[in-house]
Amino acid sequence: MSDAVPFAKMHGLGNDYIYFECLKEPRSFSRSQIQTLCNRHFGIGADGVVLILPSKLHDFRMRMFNADGSEAEMCGNAVRCVAKYLYEKGFTAQRKIVLETKAGPKTLELRIQGGRVESVRVDMGEPLLDPARIPVLSSKSAIISEPFEDLGQTLNFTCVSMGNPHAIFIVPEITDHLVLELGPKIEKHPIFPAGTNVEFIKVLGRSKIEMRVWERGSGETLACGTGACASAVACVLNKLTERNLRVLLPGGVLEVEWAADNHVYQTGPAALVFEGRTLLDEQ
Repeated sequence: MSDAVPFAKMHGLGNDYIYFECLKEPRSFSRSQIQTLCNRHFGIGADGVVLILPSKLHDFRMRMFNADGSEAEMCGNAVRCVAKYLYEKGFTAQRKIVLETKAGPKTLELRIQGGRVESVRVDMGEPLLDPARIPVLSSKSAIISEPFEDLGQTLNFTCVSMGNPHAIFIVPEITDHLVLELGPKIEKHPIFPAGTNVEFIKVLGRSKIEMRVWERGSGETLACGTGACASAVACVLNKLTERNLRVLLPGGVLEVEWAADNHVYQTGPAALVFEGRTLLDEQ
């Protein structure tokens, strides 16, 4: 049995992760250990695991793993939680930090009230539309409202990368059938060499959309920051909304702006649920 390892359970709009502070002592977990940690019956329970690490290039570094143990490039909700953790634990006094991720550096602006991080504005970078960079197999220069017919029904989809791949379906109504049955089929469809996150969007107006997401490697989650940003971009590309949007998710609301500098910014809260120590069998 390994030593007890301290952790923090945090969430951004219900998208919950287990956070391990590794700034002085490096840590790693096997795929099966991550699966056990994230199991909601036999472990702590979470959508994934996040390691907070030192960076040679920027202020700090983050690695994140899905509930199935696979490593992902980025999580928009997780980066806000990392910012809150670092500030409130005294690892930084800066109100703007640059976090290294597998999807590149992300600039985080902390909004402080009463010594606590109330919300975080994240520069998510520029959206990628080139299929080869998303990646998605296509001969087109971009996939915008293209038919996806290999589902038993024809639905149109738009593909965007926010450092990780997203397939966005704009539909009249979001149903369990779409999210829970078609979502996993689309996630692992052969046209997505690295898999994909799958968003289903209902447009509620020029400045508001509703979203549910089937996340690659984790299943349905209550929120997805990169997915909200990709969905906002998709709605603008399809000429359905303005560039400033409120994205209504099962776990709450994210504010998303596709700004004039071509960067996408998302603003939302982060919350600490509890802290503890976990024992894991060596694997």
